Amino acid sequence: MLYPIVAVVILVIMFLKAALKILNEYERGVVFRLGRVITAKGPGLIILIPVVDRMMKVSMRLVALDVDPQDVITRDNVSVKVNAVIYFRVIDPIKAIVEVENYGYAMSQLAQTTIRSVCGQADLDELLSAREKINTELQEILDMHTDPWGIKVANVELKHIDLPQEMQRSMAKQAEAERERRAKVINAEGEFQAAAKLSEASQIIEKHPIALQLRYLQTMREMSAENNSTTIFPFPMDIVAPLIKHFSKED
Repeated sequence: MLYPIVAVVILVIMFLKAALKILNEYERGVVFRLGRVITAKGPGLIILIPVVDRMMKVSMRLVALDVDPQDVITRDNVSVKVNAVIYFRVIDPIKAIVEVENYGYAMSQLAQTTIRSVCGQADLDELLSAREKINTELQEILDMHTDPWGIKVANVELKHIDLPQEMQRSMAKQAEAERERRAKVINAEGEFQAAAKLSEASQIIEKHPIALQLRYLQTMREMSAENNSTTIFPFPMDIVAPLIKHFSKED
């Protein structure tokens, strides 16, 4: 009598193990009944018909896919290596299982070809300075192609753009030349402003000669405050100007 009871208990346990499934909050189960899709269930406790039903789990969480570096030739014929990270999530678990065999692998391959295509249509300067624009374009293209798979591409970010050594040296020289140009422009602007101020000062002194005398006294005060062995005394030319004019007339 004991053996039949044990056998029944084992069968019941096996039946419950095959029939009862528990899915987490972020999981959905696509149920196939005799090969045909019935529905997507979850989360929580799922009851299946053993042998008849088969369930495949799909994660609904956001996935970060790191795309391998891709060799890209830009529109201005510069060879670079570009890699990116793609953030996507499954929004329709039935399509993600039925429409594509392995949506993770398919997304990776599609991202590689799209990166080569989009980056190859941009110049190197645009690739370096307009990343937001390229990221948006990549996101829109990938989202359009993966929509039939039940996948939503949330964001695409270019991570690294590796340049050849020759291009790095050329860009460094260009940046150094640009810094020198800016320094010369700033120096020229300073000289121009100083010349303008001196011109204004000369006009003031021309209208008010006494200002020149005050400047002489200030200069003497500054020189006397320093410990110099030699003192230069600025002698105003307007004092001796009448004498010079007198002697020139006698000649």
